[in-house]
Amino acid sequence: MEKQTHPIWAPGEYKYPLSAGFEPFIVSYIHTSPDLHPAMVVVPGGGYCFVAPSEAEPVAMEFYNSGYNAFVLTYTVNPLTIEPLLMQPLWDLSRAVRYVRKNAGAFHIDPEKLAVCGFSAGGHLSASLCVHWQDVEDPSPQYAGISNRPDAAILSYPVITSGEYAHRGSFDALLGREPSPELLHYMSLETQVTDKAPPCFLWQTAEDDCVPVENSYLFSGACKGAGVDFAHHVFTSGQHGLSLANDAWLQNSHGDTYTMTPIRALMDKLRSGEIEGVSPGALDGFFAPPGTPDPEYQKKLERDCGIARVWPQLAKAWLGLELNI
Repeated sequence: MEKQTHPIWAPGEYKYPLSAGFEPFIVSYIHTSPDLHPAMVVVPGGGYCFVAPSEAEPVAMEFYNSGYNAFVLTYTVNPLTIEPLLMQPLWDLSRAVRYVRKNAGAFHIDPEKLAVCGFSAGGHLSASLCVHWQDVEDPSPQYAGISNRPDAAILSYPVITSGEYAHRGSFDALLGREPSPELLHYMSLETQVTDKAPPCFLWQTAEDDCVPVENSYLFSGACKGAGVDFAHHVFTSGQHGLSLANDAWLQNSHGDTYTMTPIRALMDKLRSGEIEGVSPGALDGFFAPPGTPDPEYQKKLERDCGIARVWPQLAKAWLGLELNI
């Protein structure tokens, strides 16, 4: 396997004002054989406040081991909810998809078999590209004529709606605390689905108490109304953020934690006093070690994982049909 880091923005292109020196990148997981592989771009969640390692490398390796060449996007986040992200994460993902397609030969991928796999707020970001891909023009002529439309999407416990069932923290980080009604509507993705959206696979748990399961129902219903191919699986139990719902997840074993780079960069700026009005330790909790779980709660997690861990097999079977893999 070849694992490499690739900046997606050229010098001078990236403008988010509170990046603290971070610039978005992808990490590639490539088979060394020259055969063409389908591509999977993994988009971890984190409420648009961080990019979760638990939904990054382990997911990439799950698809890599099934014959995909995989890519993980570390995109722009707003952990301090000071500077709204607005379109920047969508620009990041759009560029990442175009970057992978532009370099299809070097990455040994079929550019017409490229899927995205987003989790939670990363699911919102992935679904945003599915419904708004035509709106996102690339500033570089190098990418003119290269499509940013995914050929399929996996949306795992996704943030979708800005309405009654919204995950408010995600929208605060993305749009600010007082966004316009027009912007809220634009980013309430169940209202934006047309027949131009790619096929979508959704899964979630019925008892998700962070992002209500109604988010998935709203989007799948919109797909049905627009004539978009979709699959929708709702598992009986399980907390938000199950990722692969496997033994490694239960043991907090998430592989390489490069997706925390934006938080580390911002922490350095806070500690040096370069950001006024914010405590230097405001982000320390992002790196707090996990506590010892209650034994009964651990049993529940093990049961929940036993139920939900089948989703990758379901998704890969569905992708095989949709992408003719």
